[in-house]
Amino acid sequence: MTETQDHSSGVSKATHVARSSLLIAALFAVDKALGLGRQVIIGRQFGVSAELDAFNAANNLPDLLFALISGGALAIALIPVLSQAKEREGRDAAWTLLSSIANWAFLLTGALALLIALFADSIVRAQIGVAPGFTPELQTVVARLMRLNLIATMIFSLSGLVMAGLQANQHFWLPAIAPSVYDIGQIFGALVLAPSVGFRLGPLTLPAFGLGVNGLVYGVILGACLHLGVQIPGLVRYRFRWSPQLGLRHPGVRKVAQLMGPRILTIGTFQLVFIIQDNLASRLEVGSVTALAYGWLIMQVPETIIATAMGTALLPTMAEQFARADWEALQGSIQRALRSILALTIPSFALMAVTLHPLVQAAFGFDVRGTELVVATSRAFLLGLVGHSMLEVAARGFYAQQNARVPLTAAAARVVAYIAFGSLLFGPLGTAGLGLSNSLAFTLEAMLLLALLARRLPGVLQLGRVALRVTVGTAVACLAMYAFLRMDLLAPLLSGGAALALGGMIALPFSWPEISRLRSL
Repeated sequence: MTETQDHSSGVSKATHVARSSLLIAALFAVDKALGLGRQVIIGRQFGVSAELDAFNAANNLPDLLFALISGGALAIALIPVLSQAKEREGRDAAWTLLSSIANWAFLLTGALALLIALFADSIVRAQIGVAPGFTPELQTVVARLMRLNLIATMIFSLSGLVMAGLQANQHFWLPAIAPSVYDIGQIFGALVLAPSVGFRLGPLTLPAFGLGVNGLVYGVILGACLHLGVQIPGLVRYRFRWSPQLGLRHPGVRKVAQLMGPRILTIGTFQLVFIIQDNLASRLEVGSVTALAYGWLIMQVPETIIATAMGTALLPTMAEQFARADWEALQGSIQRALRSILALTIPSFALMAVTLHPLVQAAFGFDVRGTELVVATSRAFLLGLVGHSMLEVAARGFYAQQNARVPLTAAAARVVAYIAFGSLLFGPLGTAGLGLSNSLAFTLEAMLLLALLARRLPGVLQLGRVALRVTVGTAVACLAMYAFLRMDLLAPLLSGGAALALGGMIALPFSWPEISRLRSL
């Protein structure tokens, strides 16, 4: 290949990553809008209540099981190996590998789900379990909901791998749509299955099944079915053929298993933070587990749209750059992603923190206590937005190099830090202390990974000028927003929205140089 051809190929690849990032970001934005709509509906029905605490606590172990086997753990370990197999041996070989991995994942998920279902009551009630601080009656509700949630987990055990297979083929839009249809299933559960009074939709009144919090879980199961179903056309397009084999001797299966071992522990530590979090929150006032769930969701809106979208689109490209030993290209990809993340997340964190109270008050309809609890918790989580976002790229920088041990070491340090911070802060600060502990622990993890990444790719941390410029612009925007809100000119929702728009317009020129370079990712 000539130098001109090589340059043209590089530009084409960069353009593809940029377009994929923007596509995924747009679809993730739709997902987050639907997710927020779902939470508004649920919040207005259940408030910051003990029943909703039970629903949120019941999600932890099923979420852990999915994340360990078929979600983030296996998907991120699988994508680089699947990309390599497709690159070297062709698509049919890659599909054979995916079939073997999917068969293993389904069997393991089923076995572990059965064990959790059998021992759910003990798992919930144990002092080191899910919700030791709840009343016995509420613990029974948590165990029942947990068993129902495991049905959705079994469906996700396949859907998560389908998503990884399509992404390895540089196909992103169907996997990016899947979370949105999952939200639609949950919205159906919240609007139709849970309430006892029909929901009016224009001239129509939707039926109501009166299932209460159980209806929310049935909505999760429906959403999981939709999550899998919407991706099936992608498998058809790329001529996927399922093979009824486990492939114990397949080198790709063994490679994925080697990468997955550390990745399982890494993801396990991520989910462990939330199990510890809810364990501690169950000892606080009613509504604490729910406030933490809302705070995490609010922080995840910008984090997912910005960083998860970027990291998802970038991973297959970084894996290909590593396979070619193109270290300069790999360094450039990571550095440009980090600069863009700083330019977008610093203002997002500050602008959301300033306008959060009127927006939460207007949108969710909580009482005064519930609003204050959710706002304080959300602000604590938002302090970690930059760290969480940098972590999305830093961790994938190592996984692209088929190195899962370094992220595991950093994740272990994160758990230790979270336990230390959480134990100190949850008593005096309540849910805000747990949110702050999350922010501090994940930011420390990101800093550690970036420092280690810079040892091999020295240029990735040349970020100081971007951070300074964006911080100055954000500070100016926050002062203007604060002054506007103090005038109290409009109703809460309009006031919060107008202040957010004002801050965005002021901060945008300071971030624009990096935003305009997104196309070069």
